[in-house]
Amino acid sequence: MGGFECSTHLRRPGGERLDLMQATRHDELAMQDYAALRGFGILAVRDGIRWHRIETTPGHYDFTADLPMVRAACQTGTQVIWDLCHYGWPDDLDPFLPQFGHRLAAMARAFVRLLLEEGEARPFVVPINEISFLAWSGGDEGLLPPFARHRGHELKRCLVRAAIETIDAVREVAPQTRICLIDPMINVAGRFNDPENCLAAEEYRQAQYTAWDMMAGMADPELGGKPGYLDVVGLNYYADNQWLHARGGEFVRRLLPGDFGYRPVWDMLSEVYARYGRPLFIAETGAEGHHRAAWLRSICEQVYLAMARGVPIESICLYPILDYPGWADDRHCRTGLFGYADRNGRRPLCWSLGAELLRQQAMLTRTLVVSAQEDARAEQTEIVTGQP
Repeated sequence: MGGFECSTHLRRPGGERLDLMQATRHDELAMQDYAALRGFGILAVRDGIRWHRIETTPGHYDFTADLPMVRAACQTGTQVIWDLCHYGWPDDLDPFLPQFGHRLAAMARAFVRLLLEEGEARPFVVPINEISFLAWSGGDEGLLPPFARHRGHELKRCLVRAAIETIDAVREVAPQTRICLIDPMINVAGRFNDPENCLAAEEYRQAQYTAWDMMAGMADPELGGKPGYLDVVGLNYYADNQWLHARGGEFVRRLLPGDFGYRPVWDMLSEVYARYGRPLFIAETGAEGHHRAAWLRSICEQVYLAMARGVPIESICLYPILDYPGWADDRHCRTGLFGYADRNGRRPLCWSLGAELLRQQAMLTRTLVVSAQEDARAEQTEIVTGQP
């Protein structure tokens, strides 16, 4: 899969609002972008809509700005997983208040109706992108909207309620809608000679599951969660998703392969599947600059290992699939398979990442063929011998 950066949050309270779809020109070049990905065998993407532009007046929806992407997806045969709320919302809303969930649900209902009218048979949506990360960055650290501090758990509960209300709303319109709940997959290790630090690290690591547990009714059942809300689990994983738990005011150090406490990605994927038993996909992964190809290769190797152990990984989403201007300073982040568009709408290709992508697709095809052949032989043996 390819993932289009679609953040629409404010950089600071009352400050400039980002619109990464406009900044990368994906909103105007969606047809070319989807077609270019199809040239690499990528038939599914993550994309998003811009709630703050859709609902400038409460209760009134204008999908004009995002309709070209919807139609481009239909015309190119691209399956889109739509982010309904990707860090941004209308200025008059407060995510700590119930009205946030009411308004998101109503907008989502209208958007899914639009998808059906445009020919989408089975919508895929993400109600709120990265509930856990947003609760931490926007509720504890004041880095993202709503720019609060020390209210992370409270915000997480509010976002879960809003997500549940939104799921109910879209399923009223289209019961066949698939729901993707996406958050970072992390590992936090303690120092081997510090038991107290190890306990704190494990407590922090386990917190990555809280939002999913709430959605499934495994935690805080008063929020209304139930297993049916946990449909497809999306896992975001980057090089900085494993770290050594800090002590005091020391700097947090990233864990690298070979470090004490580092976990292979296949093992982390296996743990998530054992906990929830739901289909999984890598919803975001990627690297910057000359690391792009090597990172894709390493992630694919780990996914193959997980699949060999029976973990159903449905897809790997390269994210962002386009170069984009950095959130804080607009610097050119060279993360994409394709770069910035020129005045004619042409995007340069990252040749090293493109070559590695084709190589990994071929390897996966061979792996799946061999697996299918082995399954067929096993089935035939069972038929002949009567023994599984």
